Amino acid sequence: MKMAILGAGGIAGIMATTIAGIDSVESYAIGSRDKKKAEDFANKYGFSKSYGSYEEMLEDDQIDLVYIAVPHSHHEKWTLAALNAGKNVLCEKPMAVNETQVRNMCSLAKEKGLLLAEAIWTRYMPSRKLIDDIVKSGIIGEVKTVSANLGYKIDMNERMIKPELAGGSLLDLSVYTLNFASMILGDDIKRITASCVMTETFVDGQDNIMIEYNNGCMASLFATMYSLTDRMGLICGTEGFVQVQNINNPEKITVFSPDRNGPKIIKEIMVPKQITGYEYEVMACEKAIKEGLTECPDMPHEQTLEITRQMDIIRKQFGIKYPFE
Repeated sequence: MKMAILGAGGIAGIMATTIAGIDSVESYAIGSRDKKKAEDFANKYGFSKSYGSYEEMLEDDQIDLVYIAVPHSHHEKWTLAALNAGKNVLCEKPMAVNETQVRNMCSLAKEKGLLLAEAIWTRYMPSRKLIDDIVKSGIIGEVKTVSANLGYKIDMNERMIKPELAGGSLLDLSVYTLNFASMILGDDIKRITASCVMTETFVDGQDNIMIEYNNGCMASLFATMYSLTDRMGLICGTEGFVQVQNINNPEKITVFSPDRNGPKIIKEIMVPKQITGYEYEVMACEKAIKEGLTECPDMPHEQTLEITRQMDIIRKQFGIKYPFE
């Protein structure tokens, strides 16, 4: 499969490293708005073609899959452009900034008979099944509560603080905590209550989200762009709990049983070694394309729409509307 990357920023470099480690995927093309930047990227990561504009790259009929690696605010525009050019698309998370945009993108993919997948890597990783299997086994009893946090000091990054780039913690960080809760508790939500602390540029610097489900379960989620956190996830059941080390890229899963002298470890599972963690979404896309699918079973369009709807509700509570909406 010949793969192209649209956008030559930091995340594009991680994807380029990933592609180089997958035997069945060719590092084919890189597109940037700067020809020199594209050429330097191609030389660094071993890409066959470099283009000084996104439009020119999308005209290349040899491309099998385009990875969209531009800021959130531009996901819809360039995903639609890629689909209209007849290209399958893997779009970096979040797929777009609101439900209307995501729906437009998914509709076009189905109309064109092309794959469109959201690159929310935690949905594709082996750790997802490992966690699912533990919960389904009943070893921790009936799950009642999930908590998760995610924080990095990234408030100096332009894409995080500019409203015109759809900045803020919600679309960049809280999206992972929301997906973590969704993978464990589902999406039969009764109520979402959220608050944030605004930056000087009027995007959310840190978020606190509480979700109440119709079955009586709850999720408590926190994210910040100001500080590194322990990135821990907890799945609490009536007979024990599961601790997930780093919800953004799980490293270790530990199962505890309750004890009056302190919890005892029942089981520890180390997550398999990986190239970067991005390989699972790429391989899922490769498989889906071979099967003629327009969406990946690991993250179907309806699931992307659901998480986007949740973020729309939360952002409305924050009182944030992006300039281009």
